[in-house]
Amino acid sequence: MGRLEQSLVLALTAMLLFGCGKASTGEGGAETEAAAPVEVEAARRGPIDHVVAADAVLYPVDQSNVMSKISAPVERVLVNRGDHVRAGQLLAVLENRDLSAAVGESRGQFEQAQAAYQTTTGATVPEDRTKAQTDVQSTAQALEAARRLYENRVALVKEGALAQKLADDAKVAMVQAQSAYETAQRHLEALNQVGQKAQIAAAQAQMDSAQAHLHSAEAMLSYSRIVSPIAGVVSDRPVYPGEIAGAGSAVATIVNIAEIVARANIPVREAGAVRVGRPATITAAEGTVGGKVAVVSPAVDPSTTTVEVWVRAANPGERLKPGGTAHIAINAETIQNAILVPASALLSNPDGGGDMVLVVGSDSKAHIRKVAVGVRQGDLVQIASGVNEGDQVITQGGLGLDDNSKVIVKKAGAADDEDAGDNADDNKDADDKK
Repeated sequence: MGRLEQSLVLALTAMLLFGCGKASTGEGGAETEAAAPVEVEAARRGPIDHVVAADAVLYPVDQSNVMSKISAPVERVLVNRGDHVRAGQLLAVLENRDLSAAVGESRGQFEQAQAAYQTTTGATVPEDRTKAQTDVQSTAQALEAARRLYENRVALVKEGALAQKLADDAKVAMVQAQSAYETAQRHLEALNQVGQKAQIAAAQAQMDSAQAHLHSAEAMLSYSRIVSPIAGVVSDRPVYPGEIAGAGSAVATIVNIAEIVARANIPVREAGAVRVGRPATITAAEGTVGGKVAVVSPAVDPSTTTVEVWVRAANPGERLKPGGTAHIAINAETIQNAILVPASALLSNPDGGGDMVLVVGSDSKAHIRKVAVGVRQGDLVQIASGVNEGDQVITQGGLGLDDNSKVIVKKAGAADDEDAGDNADDNKDADDKK
C-alpha cells in the first residue's frame, strides 16, 4: 500500500472515532441531550414518629444524704460503699450513754407528775370539797341556833324578864354566825367553779410538761442510731469508728438506682411537643433502656432558652450509673397519613434557603419542587407541602441536575451490573488480543 492510501485510511479512522465521541443528533443535525441515569422512589403515605433527641446526664431516681443530728463519737459503722440497704436499716451507732441517762431522769420526772395528777384528781380535790360542804352545813346550823336565841331574848326583854344587854349580845352572835355561813358558802362555790378546775389544770400541765421533756430526751437518744430513710446502695460513707460525727455532717449517702432518670435540656421549639408519659429510650455506654417522660419543666431557662425534661426508666441489673452521660430519644407524637420520602431525596435549594426535591414526570424529565420539611425519622422525611402521594422523587443521581433535565430511571444496583458487564467486555477484548 502506498503512502497516499495509508493517509486516507488514517483520516477515515479519525473521522469515525470523532463521530463516535459526539452526542447523538436528531433530525436536522441538531445535538440531543444525553439522559442522566437516576434512581427514584414513589412518595407514599404512612405514619411517622416525631422523635425528639438530646444528650442527657443520668441521676438516681432517689437519693439521700444521711446526716447526723447530734455531735457525738462514732461507736459503730455497719455498712460499706456498695452495700445494698433497705429503708429503716441501721447504718451507724453513735456514743449515747449520756443520752440514755437523760431519758431515765426524764422518765422519773414524768412518773412523779403522773402521781401528783392522780392525787389531785382522786384525793385532794374531793377532800377539799367535802370539808367545804361540811363547813357550810355547820355554819348554817350555828346561824339557826343564834337566830332562835336572839328571838327568845328579844321576847323576854319585851316581857321585862331579861335585860336588854343580853338581847344585844345574842344579836351580835347571830350576825357573826351569818357571816361565817356566808364565808363557807363562798368557799364551796369557789371550789366548785374555779379552785377545783385550777388545781386539776395545774396538775395536768405539770404532767404534760414532764411527758414532753421525756419525749425530747427519747428523740435525742434515737438520733444516736442512724438509719437509712430509703432503700438503695451506699455510694459514700465518709465516717469511721472513733471519729466525731458533727451535727449536720454526712454519715452516708444512699442512692436508689433501681430506676434511673435522664435529665436533658431541650430547645423550646422541640420541647413544645413533649408531654409527660410519652415513651422514650435512654442510651448510654452500658446499654439502652426504655422509659417514659416523667417531668417537663414549666419554665424556660433564660440563659440557654431550653426546657429541662426528665426521662425515667427501669435500670435492670443497675447497669446505668448516675453521673454518666446518655442520649435520650422521645417519641413525642405519631403523625398519621403523612407524605413520606427518603431522606436522600432532599437537596439544598441553590436559589435560596430551604429544601427541594427532584420529581421525574411523565416526560422523563426532572422537575424541581420546593418542599416544606416536617418530621424526620431515620432515613424517612415528612414532606408537609410540595410533593404529592405517588410522585417519583429522585433518590440517587439528582445532585447537579437542572430543572427539566432529561433523565433515565434505573433500578437500584443497575449501575453495578453495567460496570460488571463493561469489565467483562474489557477482559474479553484483552483475551482476543492475546
